[in-house]
Amino acid sequence: MSSLVHRTCPVVLSAPSGAGKTTIARALVKEIEDVVFSVSATTRPARDHEVDGVDYHFLSEAEFRAMIEADELVEWAEVHGHLYGSSREALQAASEEGRFLVLDVDVQGAMQMRDRVPDAVLVFVLPPSVDALVERLTERGTEGKDNVTQRIENARGELEQASRFDYIVVNENLEQAIDEVRSIVLAEGRRTDRAIDLSNAIRQLQDEIDRLLTEKC
Repeated sequence: MSSLVHRTCPVVLSAPSGAGKTTIARALVKEIEDVVFSVSATTRPARDHEVDGVDYHFLSEAEFRAMIEADELVEWAEVHGHLYGSSREALQAASEEGRFLVLDVDVQGAMQMRDRVPDAVLVFVLPPSVDALVERLTERGTEGKDNVTQRIENARGELEQASRFDYIVVNENLEQAIDEVRSIVLAEGRRTDRAIDLSNAIRQLQDEIDRLLTEKC
């Protein structure tokens, strides 16, 4: 019997800002061959270290809204005053290539994915404490005091949605959190309902058993 082939699925990581979902997503891409990162589109200005097409596709608001009108985004939302969205083309390409697409999106986007792509697996990343969240936001050095306060306020509402996700991972230790999400991806990739032509594979094994039993009789 040849190896059993499984369908892949999108893996959606969401969390309050500063919880570490982007770091986890990037680590999965490096460590698992069949995982690819979904580069989001955004109207947010690029930060000094960010590269267009690698970290985000940086667009004007007019360009972004044109993508909405053309139904080119599988999910999109306004977050902290800027628009963010995920390409439908990237989702289709990953599926055709048999790869897991990891999306790093906010809670609004994750809920849209739940509605529009029922096969998607949703993972919510929790910080170990509010103090740790504040520390991570402050250490990034990319947010002013007002923005940090706004992100913390938004985190309260985002946390209310955690129970709607399939999995919860607490990012207290980054390596452990990465391991946990990796395990989720690998397990989801072996689900019975994602197996392609499982009945035929089972039938082949049963036929082999029948032949073996016949030979022994």
